[in-house]
Amino acid sequence: MFEYKAPLRDHKFVMQELLNSDKHYQTLGYEDANEEMVDAILSEAAKFTEQVIAPINQIGDQQGCHWENGSVSTPDGFKDAYQQYMDGGWPTLSQAEEFGGQGLPHSLNTVVSELLSGANHSFAMYPGLSHGCMSTLEFHGTDLQKSIFMPKLVDGSWTGTMCLTESHSGTDLGLLRTKAEINDDGSYSLNGSKIFISAGEHDLSENIVHLVIARASDSPSGTKGISLFIVPKFNVNDDGSIADENGVSCGSIEHKMGINGNATCVINFDNAKGYLIGEKNRGLKCMFTFMNGARLGVANEGVAASDAAFQGSLAYAKDRLQMRSLTGVKNPKGEADPIIVHPDVRRMLLTQKSIAEGGRALVAMLAQLVDVTHASKNEADKLAANNSLALLTPIAKAFLTETAVDSASYGIQVLGGHGYIKEWGMEQLLRDTKICCLYEGTTGIQALDLIGRKVIGTKGTLLKDFISEIKRFCQVNENSSVSPLCHTLVDYVELWQEVTDDITIKASANADELGAASVDYLMLSGYITLGYMWARMAKTAQDAIKNHQTGTDFYLAKMQTADFYFARVMPKAHGHLACLSNGASTMMNMDSDHFNF
Repeated sequence: MFEYKAPLRDHKFVMQELLNSDKHYQTLGYEDANEEMVDAILSEAAKFTEQVIAPINQIGDQQGCHWENGSVSTPDGFKDAYQQYMDGGWPTLSQAEEFGGQGLPHSLNTVVSELLSGANHSFAMYPGLSHGCMSTLEFHGTDLQKSIFMPKLVDGSWTGTMCLTESHSGTDLGLLRTKAEINDDGSYSLNGSKIFISAGEHDLSENIVHLVIARASDSPSGTKGISLFIVPKFNVNDDGSIADENGVSCGSIEHKMGINGNATCVINFDNAKGYLIGEKNRGLKCMFTFMNGARLGVANEGVAASDAAFQGSLAYAKDRLQMRSLTGVKNPKGEADPIIVHPDVRRMLLTQKSIAEGGRALVAMLAQLVDVTHASKNEADKLAANNSLALLTPIAKAFLTETAVDSASYGIQVLGGHGYIKEWGMEQLLRDTKICCLYEGTTGIQALDLIGRKVIGTKGTLLKDFISEIKRFCQVNENSSVSPLCHTLVDYVELWQEVTDDITIKASANADELGAASVDYLMLSGYITLGYMWARMAKTAQDAIKNHQTGTDFYLAKMQTADFYFARVMPKAHGHLACLSNGASTMMNMDSDHFNF
């Protein structure tokens, strides 16, 4: 099993040099989040994830969770690690002070979340689901609901989930069958079953707060009749103390491809007492507070997986001796050269590195936009941040998870036969990572959201704004050391705009053109977006060298990785462009009855 190391140097580069987090935090009023404080928090997070969370990663995969008589026990070490997580105050980091939180920015917690996920994806999901639950309560809950549920969720002694999926409906939430009947006291009784509920039952926390979508008895069919309810595992008194058991039970846990250390549950509601959150029949609006945050969280998991794959691959490639370099002996004292000298191994390593570090920069930029939506006093800035998040969230979620699967696959390939063996951890990483492409909306769902709602649905406004931002950067740096990258980037964004216009025209005549183009369009968008981040990082690295910053090798590596990304990774966008330009006919012309075997 490879040894996980928190990539602090790169996080500090992204936060402090690329995105100027110190100024960002001070502008938004996060006065305690100065550079010294941030460094101290990240150093402690690194120790915790490396020394406590990473060592139980393989144990979680081997043992899995165990279900018996409706109760779930987590793998050895998980309960103790979660207690240490609470004792360290990690759940409170970015939560509001009025509920017992530390009031620090969301973007700082995003870094901690990446470290947790990189060290142990399964463990990180237990507290990770709680963040979305808390955000939804904070934005849409009543004062009484917040006073009852938020303090315990914030300190981590209670955890949260989102219960959406039902066995017959999947993504089509309008088909849900879970019912909610109003009680005399204004609460509701919920009846139904939900599947695929991550962290839906476990032994880590005192209570589990489920956010459940259901249809009230007098509500219309379809998505217009969906409401959102707070349904705790144990009923709760008005003072926040635990009362009796609620009608919530775990019917079983799924036996899965990966993330075995996290319990994926079937949750049954049998006259379970619940409380309406937000307006009746407006549950989807409330739910998307949870969902949008979760999608950025999953993008962050993709970054963590790509980074973990790179770490394991790099350590192996430097140590494994096999064959001689094509250009002559590089390790004269050994019987062979380390495989890192071979071009194809470097292709895989640099692809992993460019995706992990480019993705980290993108997620950090989006996390800072979330900070703006939370804390800015300027309404225009908040609107601009929300617009950017609307466009870039589906790109980040889908692109960074699809490429994370590629990175994990490369990890197995670099290790060769050893990569396929469990003890090295690479095959676990691939199994654990694939789920990221599925939950919180599959890649296809993200692609339809991007092209349908965020691009065509806004008449191209959001995309034009982002393209203008990229072009402004390129114009400012037209005569700088990164001008070759900028010229290439401008060519790509102009192609992006052209193909968008073309799809819009085709889709106006045939809606299938939208679906047929969507995933290729999203992947093209992802490669271009990461190209923008790499151009910015290359410029930041070049400036650091000019200003005689220490650590020249780190900055040179940044610039060289940027060159590799533009030369070897970003051109993959052209393949997606060719595919989507060929239209829907090759997909849709075949009669359904001809799909046989």
